[in-house]
Amino acid sequence: MEQVAYASARGRWVLLAAVLGSGLALLDSTIVNIALPALGEDLDAGFDGLQWTVNGYVLSLAALILLGGALGDLLGRRRVFLVGTVWFAVASVLCGLAPSVEVLVAARVLQGVGGALLTPGSLAMIAAAFAPEDRAKAVGAWSGLGGIAAAVGPFVGGLLVEVSWRLVFLVNVPLAVLVVVVTLRHVPESRDEELDPRLDVAGAALGALGLAGLTYGLVGAGERGLSAVEAAGLALGVLLLAAFVLVEHRSSHPMLPLDVFSSRQFTAANLVTFAVYAALGTVFLLLVLQLQVVAGFAPLAAGTALLPVTACMLLLSARAGGLAARIGPRLPMTLGPLVAGAGVLLLSRIGPGAAYAADVLPGAVLLGLGLSLTVAPLTATVLAAAPARHAGVASGVNNAVARTAGLLAVAVLPLVAGLSGDDYTDPAAFDGGYRTALRIAAGLLVVGGLLALATVRDEGRAPRPDRRTHCAVDGPPVEPAPA
Repeated sequence: MEQVAYASARGRWVLLAAVLGSGLALLDSTIVNIALPALGEDLDAGFDGLQWTVNGYVLSLAALILLGGALGDLLGRRRVFLVGTVWFAVASVLCGLAPSVEVLVAARVLQGVGGALLTPGSLAMIAAAFAPEDRAKAVGAWSGLGGIAAAVGPFVGGLLVEVSWRLVFLVNVPLAVLVVVVTLRHVPESRDEELDPRLDVAGAALGALGLAGLTYGLVGAGERGLSAVEAAGLALGVLLLAAFVLVEHRSSHPMLPLDVFSSRQFTAANLVTFAVYAALGTVFLLLVLQLQVVAGFAPLAAGTALLPVTACMLLLSARAGGLAARIGPRLPMTLGPLVAGAGVLLLSRIGPGAAYAADVLPGAVLLGLGLSLTVAPLTATVLAAAPARHAGVASGVNNAVARTAGLLAVAVLPLVAGLSGDDYTDPAAFDGGYRTALRIAAGLLVVGGLLALATVRDEGRAPRPDRRTHCAVDGPPVEPAPA
């Protein structure tokens, strides 16, 4: 396949399609949070119902995203991306029409299947389409612009919830139509011609069921205590995930080729991903609830409160990707989570009568700055550390790690913080649990920064130009060499 340049018209169209597609899935992962109080009241759901509304989507997304990446490498990344987009739109309609929380959770699981097909394809299309010297810059723009969708979700959700919580799902349909049109017209097809044509059905099933068992046990333990049923779910989840690793190790055509972890750089980047996204899953779930339930913000005001995160990522993420390509990813990936952790710690102070300028804005700005420093270098490091022909698998692994981290954090941290039942309707009960959970999330971000400092390497960074014979303007960023 002929590769495209970042500054070309065709390159911009490819980037737009990838950003719109990944943004569709990312938007939905956060836009729903702002609607949780309204849909909980309308559908008479407890806190576990709200957790499953979030986790039902993330569960199928995390469990099947590796299969989605492998399918894209095998059948064509553009083709699988388009199938996932249409699937996602249909499931969104089912969510918007759900008459009960049980039906909503089932539809959210279906939505996650669509997300698992389209999400890895968005990044894999970039990795396959762009020339190596432009790939880091394209990834930086993709992560920054796509990340905006996650950050702007609460704001858009606030606007829509003022009319009806069902619109936060139905809005996906016109966005999906736009994604399909742009992709069909402008994105070239690509695939891995050397890939084994067999699919790892056993691995996909074991991974999905293992994560489901863990999630059921953890959410149930928070709601009803650790009964025999919840303990059995946890034990079964652990056993199935252990069987998943064993099957992947022995399979001739694994969904997760374990040899990708032979790269220490790839493993290190995914460890940082787990710590960072576990924290973010907790923050984006609980913050918008705290702003509405405890601080008394209207849904629109609660969503607007996070706009500084959006602004920072829009302005700085692509630059952070270029900076990491020049100096190496270690410093940005160390400082980014630490700055974000400081922001989350400030946000943990939000309480009754909170004022936006004094109590919300400083933490939101620091969180946005930290994410801007972290996301693009992290994504570029993951892709650079894996062979080019494993672009879909590498993207799928990193996305699976991020979603699994968020999934487990949303199940575990409210339990640790003592949130359950109807606490989200009781400001006094929710306030204490929120503060505890966000302090833990801040600690996870610090752990992520320290992991980057200890494990990520700067090999493959672009050399500085010779100042005696070259002009003072550096050339385009160079993608780090595979570890």
